[in-house]
Amino acid sequence: MQRQLREQSDYDQLPDDVPISAYIADAEQSKGFSSHVVFTIQVKQKGGARYFIFRRYRQFYRLQAKLLEKFSPDSHKNPNTCNLPMLPGKVYIGNKQEIAEKRIPELNIYMKKLLDLPAWILLDEDLRIFFYQTPEDSERIPLALRRLRPPTRKVKSQIGKEDVNGKAEAAQAEALYDFTGADDLDLTFKAGDIIYLLKRVNDEWLEGSLCNNIGIFPKSFVRIIKDLSQETPNGNKEGHAVAHRLRCIYHDVHCCEIRNVSLKDGVPLQPDYAELLSLMRTEFGNEAIALNYRDPEGDMVRIIDDMDVELMALEAKGQSKIKWPDFAPWELHVTRKDDLSVYNTNP
Repeated sequence: MQRQLREQSDYDQLPDDVPISAYIADAEQSKGFSSHVVFTIQVKQKGGARYFIFRRYRQFYRLQAKLLEKFSPDSHKNPNTCNLPMLPGKVYIGNKQEIAEKRIPELNIYMKKLLDLPAWILLDEDLRIFFYQTPEDSERIPLALRRLRPPTRKVKSQIGKEDVNGKAEAAQAEALYDFTGADDLDLTFKAGDIIYLLKRVNDEWLEGSLCNNIGIFPKSFVRIIKDLSQETPNGNKEGHAVAHRLRCIYHDVHCCEIRNVSLKDGVPLQPDYAELLSLMRTEFGNEAIALNYRDPEGDMVRIIDDMDVELMALEAKGQSKIKWPDFAPWELHVTRKDDLSVYNTNP
C-alpha cells in the first residue's frame, strides 16, 4: 500500500477526536480461563489528545475484514474504494507471546498506513470504534510500556530531593496511578505522590526525584503541576551507536543532488525527528525543507515525527544498500516543504 499524502483541506475539516496515529507500547499476557495476548496501544487524536486502548489480534482481524468488505476495490457496496494495507496473517502454532512480539512491528506499520489513508476513511464508523477509548480502556492501567521506554537507560542524576526542595518554583507532578519500576533505574511511586521533575528524557518519559530516590517513569502516569522548561531531550543517546556520515538526496525543481554529510559529533542510528530536521536545516541553509525516505515499494514517505524515523530505521534493516563504514544505514531524501510533486498520491 502506497502511503497517501492527505489533502490538507480535507484533513483540516476532520473533527479533533479523529485518530491520526497509533503505536503499540507493550504486549501483555492475559490471565484467566482463556490465555491470550493483549496489545497496549497509544492513540493520538488530531486535536493532540493521547490515550491508551487495549486490543487483541482478533480485533485487528475483524476490523480488517469489515474494511475490506466496504472499501476493497473488489467490493460493490461502496463507490469509494482504495487499496487497504496488509494485515499480518493468523498464526495457529507457536508460543502466543513470541508470536505477539514478532507481530508488533508489522502491526505498527499496518496502523500507520491505515491512518494515512484518505480523510473520508478516517471517519468510518468501524475504524473509529476500534480506536475509541472505551470505559474499560480508561480504567485499565498499562503495566510496563516497554516500547515507549527510552532507548538507553539514563545515568542517575546527581541532583537529589534536598537540592530541588530549596527551589520555590521547582517543577513537579502528581502521580495519577501506582508505578512499580522494573529495576533501580526506574522511580517507583504510588498514586497521590508528589514527584520533583529533573529532566525530560523523551516525549513519553521523565526523570524525577521522590524521597531521595531518583529514576525515570512514564509521563502518562502523572499530572504535571509545574512543567520543566521546554528543553529538548539529550540527543546524544549515551551508549548507542552513532553514524558520523549520512547520505542525503536533495530534490530541487530541476535536479537532484546527492550529498554525503559529515557530522563531527555523529547522529544516533535512530535519531529524534526534531534533531534530524535541525541538522538538515543547518546543512542546507534552508528552514523550509521536509525530510523523507523511500519505503520498500519505492514510494516517497514524508517524515513528520519520531514514529516515522523509527519506521525508516526499521525498514532499512536488512534492506539497506549503504554498507560503508561510519554511514547511517538509511538515506534521507530532502525536499522543499511545499513541493508535493515527489509523492505518489494515487490509491
